[in-house]
Amino acid sequence: MSIHELLQRRVWVAPMAGGTTTVALVSAACESGGFGLLAAGYKPADEVRAQIDELRELGAHPIGVNVFARQQAAPDAAALDRYAERLAPVADRLGVELGAPRHDDDEFDAKIDLLVAERPDLVTFTFGMPSAAEAERLQQAGVLVGLTVTSAEEATAAMALSPDLLIAQASAAGGHRGSHRLDPKPGDESLAQLLRDTVSLGVPIVAAGGIMTATDVQDALDAGASAVSCGTAFLLADEAGTSKAHRAALTSSDFSSTVVTRAFTGRWARALENEWARAETDAPAGYPEVHFLTKGIRGAAAAAHDLQWAHLWAGQGWKSARQGSAAEIMTGLRGVAR
Repeated sequence: MSIHELLQRRVWVAPMAGGTTTVALVSAACESGGFGLLAAGYKPADEVRAQIDELRELGAHPIGVNVFARQQAAPDAAALDRYAERLAPVADRLGVELGAPRHDDDEFDAKIDLLVAERPDLVTFTFGMPSAAEAERLQQAGVLVGLTVTSAEEATAAMALSPDLLIAQASAAGGHRGSHRLDPKPGDESLAQLLRDTVSLGVPIVAAGGIMTATDVQDALDAGASAVSCGTAFLLADEAGTSKAHRAALTSSDFSSTVVTRAFTGRWARALENEWARAETDAPAGYPEVHFLTKGIRGAAAAAHDLQWAHLWAGQGWKSARQGSAAEIMTGLRGVAR
């Protein structure tokens, strides 16, 4: 598929790792005239292959896959130990053990090999970039390559890899920021500002962060974006894998704001502000180490419907999220952007 053909689909469902993005959600997005990307993060390469196969069996087209870039930064071991000590009482209360804060490359090399062989239409990267050689391998296999950027500086650096498109993720986005570095805290640039900084770079820009309505979509397109990527807008979709606890939090009057925090995974992410986020404003940088450390707490809290100690990803506009089928949500977002 050419980049021109792909960008005829103006509204994309963002790849949301951890189970939120499902094959059913991606397929429904494509069937309703949009586009959805599989989230390869946290999955072994064999599972990614199986999901690509399932999409093809369903006739979904085009096919896109998002990959977590390698994480290079070495965390502060002493800071991780102190964080584990602070979280130990919470783990005890929930009846789980803290995980070992290990490093993991998320089977990056195996996923690159898989995607070169499977040749989906688009592969995007977040949390950094592949090497120039890895990007070239994908492009030589006929795969379009997209890079996530969160600032003008990251966008300029990304252009050195000759990407086919950039995903410009603004500060209003829910879940993990796609920043290339763990530290310092990412900036608070608006989507309008980020688009002003990137649309002149000579590649198509997919706007992300805070896009919840048809007006938001049209504003981004009018500002020069070629398409938009929406995550929070689809968290309540019938086909999404969003947990019951997460769905309840998104529709609860108990939450009034979001916060950008490292408390849950060691990487900056926007979530509903709860007790955990308020208690750990100085959580250490360390991804994926903190992710593995806190995984048991997060899972147990969600299972127990303990919303104050679950990670509840949400963008700033979460109150505009609609319940319903992905097709219904897609239709509402597309509006006149057809």
